[in-house]
Amino acid sequence: MQIYIDADACPVKDEVYRVAQRYNLKVTLVANSWIKIPDNPMISFELVKAGADAADDWIVDKVEADDVVITADIPLAGRCLEKRARVLGTTGKPFTHDNINDALATRELLAELRESGEITGGPAPHAKKDKSRFLQKLDEIINAPAEDLDWY
Repeated sequence: MQIYIDADACPVKDEVYRVAQRYNLKVTLVANSWIKIPDNPMISFELVKAGADAADDWIVDKVEADDVVITADIPLAGRCLEKRARVLGTTGKPFTHDNINDALATRELLAELRESGEITGGPAPHAKKDKSRFLQKLDEIINAPAEDLDWY
């Protein structure tokens, strides 16, 4: 098991580092701009070319079944689920085969509302409760036997 982080604007990198160290898991951050990472041989950084889906494509190319992907990107979550990865949003909400289609539909609806001017703001700022939920769910996802996960 390895953890991949869609690292552009990821607010929970430090939390991932702590949990990964506890379980002795490798972490790879992927982004199209430089990100400082801890000096730790279990943590690596992959700088990809600029482009809307370059980081996503790199993660999907490398991820394997039962790896963990941390992302707020719903289309990336769907692609990783197809490869049987465990996917967790940055607020602690797991992406599953049962909820990914609803998440994609909601994303599309919100995009249309933003384009029409009905919605002018973005997502709410990351709250302390989000980090707490994220830590709990990350721990659960890492420890869950594959057959117990509802997205298989």
